[in-house]
Amino acid sequence: MKIVFLDEYTLGGADLSAIRSLGDYAGYIKTSPEEVVERAKDAEVVIVNKVVIGEREMNALPNLRLICVAATGVNNIDLVAAKEHGILVRNAVGYSTHTVAEATLGSVLTLLRQTNYYDRYVKSGEYSTSGEWVNFDRPTHRLWGKNWGIVGMGNIGREVARLASAFGCEVAYYSTSGAERKEEYERMDLDSLLAWADVLSVHCPLNDNTKGLIDTEKIAKMKPSAVVVNVARGGIVVEEAVAEALNEGRLAGASFDVYPSEPMPSTSPLLHTKDPDKLLLSPHNAWSAVESIENLVECIANNIKVYIENK
Repeated sequence: MKIVFLDEYTLGGADLSAIRSLGDYAGYIKTSPEEVVERAKDAEVVIVNKVVIGEREMNALPNLRLICVAATGVNNIDLVAAKEHGILVRNAVGYSTHTVAEATLGSVLTLLRQTNYYDRYVKSGEYSTSGEWVNFDRPTHRLWGKNWGIVGMGNIGREVARLASAFGCEVAYYSTSGAERKEEYERMDLDSLLAWADVLSVHCPLNDNTKGLIDTEKIAKMKPSAVVVNVARGGIVVEEAVAEALNEGRLAGASFDVYPSEPMPSTSPLLHTKDPDKLLLSPHNAWSAVESIENLVECIANNIKVYIENK
């Protein structure tokens, strides 16, 4: 059985021996759209993270029986075409739940306490020459007592809710799927959640229902003192709307780890806001703790093992 991994770089040089041992393995650091078919032409199993596998590729890969997505989101796979071709698609669930939740909490604390500004103030030498033992240049806020709104109460959203509650927050959520599930937190419609929240964090998949979900109209319903965090997928929170709200004082802060185009272009409005300390940006690595990558490799290997057992 031939196994091909088309974008190994997305796992940061991880030990892939658990996957390699399962078949005739070929790995590529990166693969362009034009190279997909040639490199995967004999593969029964293809592993991808960001490489797109659409109907065109599936038509050209008659041996393909399993696509393992080295991530939770599967928006780079044409699921309709996969079903028509009898190709199984398996993602990795839960491998980075705690890591992303911790990153979410960390970004909110960084924004509320203006950590980046004050770190820079001390390291610049200004504190040493100020003659003052404390600095009040920028107001800081505590997390305890805040209203934390969650968009998408899946594994990560639920862990964020648990952590936020432990920090003394009141938690409520909006279900993007509309699924009725028993949760210990209050469920709200989106507009009510936006008006109520001091912190809004996004943890839902990108699909037709969530693309552009948090736009200018929705942000206008939020408190000017609120902060927004998107660690889900780029395009769910509209970047231009957030940048404009930050510049006009209609939002207090925002944090992005994901972007519609990755890497983000230098023209992104997020890179040109008036006050950079209101904004925290990271390069889609909220998930990438060493422990999470190890979990991810194990998930991929297990998905292949289950496929082999069920063949």
